[in-house]
Amino acid sequence: MARVYVSSVIGAPAEKVWERVRDFNGLPNWHPRIRDSRIEDALPSDKVGCIRSFHLQNGELIREKLLGLSDYDLYCTYEILESPMPLEEYVATLRLTPITDGARCFIEWSAEFICDPENENELVNGIAGDVFQTGFDALKRHFGR
Repeated sequence: MARVYVSSVIGAPAEKVWERVRDFNGLPNWHPRIRDSRIEDALPSDKVGCIRSFHLQNGELIREKLLGLSDYDLYCTYEILESPMPLEEYVATLRLTPITDGARCFIEWSAEFICDPENENELVNGIAGDVFQTGFDALKRHFGR
């Protein structure tokens, strides 16, 4: 099983960052690689089991299902249902943790998936850099730190 883990510190309180990333349909509002997104079947975007269908800036389609969302623990977990990436059983979690020393938070994004060993390094590095770190960098720019 392949694993990806990226973490960072955002110079804003966890509650403020959570307001920005919580919406399962809101990726285009904060992640620069996402062009558009919609929740299928007009379900609420915080309903566990809802499916978001979104396009990357290059037009590729990805569909993901919300598996868990906690406003108390500040995390969301989702799985990929459809993707152009050659992987299976992809499950990821985005989690925030308040830092009590200053108005900052610790953010981490992790994923596990199955893929052919020959594709593993490219997929792990691509997801870590192009998806997770790119999202963190955009959040840092948004919050000015």
